[in-house]
Amino acid sequence: MKVVYFSFTGNVRRFIQRTELEDTLEITQDNCTDRIEEPYILVTGTIGFGEVPEPVQSFLNHNSEHLEAVAASGNRNWGQNFAKAGITISEDYQVPLLMKFEVQGTNSDVEEFKVKVGQVNEDYGREKIQSY
Repeated sequence: MKVVYFSFTGNVRRFIQRTELEDTLEITQDNCTDRIEEPYILVTGTIGFGEVPEPVQSFLNHNSEHLEAVAASGNRNWGQNFAKAGITISEDYQVPLLMKFEVQGTNSDVEEFKVKVGQVNEDYGREKIQSY
């Protein structure tokens, strides 16, 4: 599954690089209105008082139909606004919030993200089965 990410300060970029995932796309001012025609997981930082970065919102305005899940970076010093962009995107687009991580994440965060990307990939397109 493609991982699309936005890195305002470089922390999310470093996190994604540490995952060693190959199918990634960085959102920039130059490509934030480009369309992608495949499912993806979004990873973004949070700016200001918990806002979604403008390039990410622009990207979502053009590509929300393929969004499968979101993860977010933030700084715990912001309290309840820690990684709030992920919560906002999850609620606005009705997709799972995979995880929140601080700054560029720990090694444990990187491993957890890789596992969760694999799980989303496995579940993609699977019909819901009623449990008894």
